[in-house]
Amino acid sequence: MEVWSRGLHEECGVFGVYDPKGGCAQTTYYGLYALQHRGQEACGIAAINGREQSFYKDVGLVSEVFDKETLDRLNGTMAVGHVRYATTGAGERENAQPLTIKYVKGTLAVVHNGNLVGVDQLRRDFEYKGAIFHTTSDSELIAYAIAQARLHCRSVEDAVCYAARNLKGAFSLLVMSPRKLIACRDPWGFRPLCMGRKGDAILFASESCAIASVGGELERELEPGEIVVVEDGQVRSIRDNCRGLSHMCIFEYIYFARPDSVIDGSSVHVARQRAGAFLALEHPVQADIVVGVPDSGLDAALGYARQSGIPYGMGFIKNKYIGRTFISPTQSMRENEVNIKLNPIRSVVEGKRVVLIDDSIVRGTTCRRTIDLLRKAGAKEIHMRVSAPPFVSECYYGTDIDDKNKLIANHHTIAEIAEIIGVDSLGYLSLSDVVKLADHTESGFCTACFGGGYPTPIPQDSNKDRFECKISEREKQESV
Repeated sequence: MEVWSRGLHEECGVFGVYDPKGGCAQTTYYGLYALQHRGQEACGIAAINGREQSFYKDVGLVSEVFDKETLDRLNGTMAVGHVRYATTGAGERENAQPLTIKYVKGTLAVVHNGNLVGVDQLRRDFEYKGAIFHTTSDSELIAYAIAQARLHCRSVEDAVCYAARNLKGAFSLLVMSPRKLIACRDPWGFRPLCMGRKGDAILFASESCAIASVGGELERELEPGEIVVVEDGQVRSIRDNCRGLSHMCIFEYIYFARPDSVIDGSSVHVARQRAGAFLALEHPVQADIVVGVPDSGLDAALGYARQSGIPYGMGFIKNKYIGRTFISPTQSMRENEVNIKLNPIRSVVEGKRVVLIDDSIVRGTTCRRTIDLLRKAGAKEIHMRVSAPPFVSECYYGTDIDDKNKLIANHHTIAEIAEIIGVDSLGYLSLSDVVKLADHTESGFCTACFGGGYPTPIPQDSNKDRFECKISEREKQESV
C-alpha cells in the first residue's frame, strides 16, 4: 500500500453504544482503538448522561487525545465516537467529529463515515437559507439536514429518514439525541455498519472487530438504507429507504477493514487470501518465494503461495512504532522514510526470484521505493502482483482518489508501469474476479474507481475541498 506519499486512504470509522449501566465513554474509547486503522488525523467522543450532552475531540490518535480524567467526565448511558481521515475538509480540530449542535428541538451529536455527492450545491442551498457553517466537512451538511428536517417531523428518527432519503452518496451515520441512539446506512450501502450486543448494551460500529474488542457479539450488518433506533433499551428498525440493492465498496475487503473483521457475512482475512489465489491463477510465474507488503498485502501473499505452491516468506519488517507525529525535517530524511518504516529481510530474499504482493498501485512512487529495497537486499527477480485492478477513476464515496490524471494506470500500459517501478513482471487482479472476493455475501459492489461505473449521478463540479477556498475564488470558479 502506498503509505509514505499521499496514497490511498479511507475516511473514518464510527462507534456507538447504549448501556443502561453507564460507562459508555470508556466502551467507545476501546471501540475507537480497534478502528484506529480507519483514521489517524483526529478523534472524538460525545456522551449523554441523563439529558445532558458532553463531548471532547481533538487532532491525534485515540491514545493521544483521551486520558482517564477526560473519559470520566464523559461518562453516560449513551455515547458515539469517531476516528477521522479527511477526504473532505481539512484536518484541523474544527473538522473533528462528533459534530454536536444545539437547536430548537434540543441537541444532536452526529458521526459519519463516507462522502456525499453534490456537496457544493447542497451547501449553497443551506447558506441561502441562513445557515452558518463552522467546519469545511460535508458531515456538517448531514447534521444540518437532520436538524432542518426535525422541525417538521414528529421524531428525530423520522428526520433522519427524511434527510437520508434526500442525501446522495456514501454515509454510514450514528445520531445521538438525549433519548435515542440512531444508526443509519445510505440506500446504496457504500460503507459498512454493523450492530452487536454485550449483555444489555447495544453496540454499533463500522467493523465487527470493534464490537469484539469490547467483549460484544456481532448480531448483524445493517441493510443498505436501514435505520435502527435504540430507545430505553428497545430496538426497532425502519426500512422505508431500503432499495434492495447494495454497492459496498470492494476496497473494504481489499484494504480498508481489519483482517479479523467480518463484513456482510464474509471474513476480510479470507477475502484477501482469495484475492491472492485468484492472482496466482490469473498471473502464474516461476519463482522461489512469495512475500507481501505489510500489512494488507500479507493475507493476499499467503493466498498466492497456497494456490501456486511457491513458499510463503516474511520479506519485510514494518516498524510499528512510528505514528502520525513522525517528522522528517530535511529532504534527505524524507527520502529515507521508507527505509525507516519498512525493511527487507535479506536472508529471506537474497538471490531469490520474489513474487511481491501489494493491494494497489496509485501513482507508483512509493511502490518503486519498496522494490528498490528488495533489489538492494539482493532479490534476483521481482514479479509484482496487485490484489486489485488498476485505478482509473476518481472515487466520490469516501476513498481519497480525487484526480484521475494522477493515476499511473491512466498514462501507461501495464508493461510500461512494470518498467517504471522496476519489476520483471506485473499483474493486476481482474475486474471480473475482484467482485468474487466476498464468498459468503450476495451484496453487489462498487467498482467505480476501477472503471466499473458510478452507482449514483456524479456532478461535473465535484472538487471535494472546493468550499474551503476564498469566496472570491469560488465565485470566479462558478463564473467559468
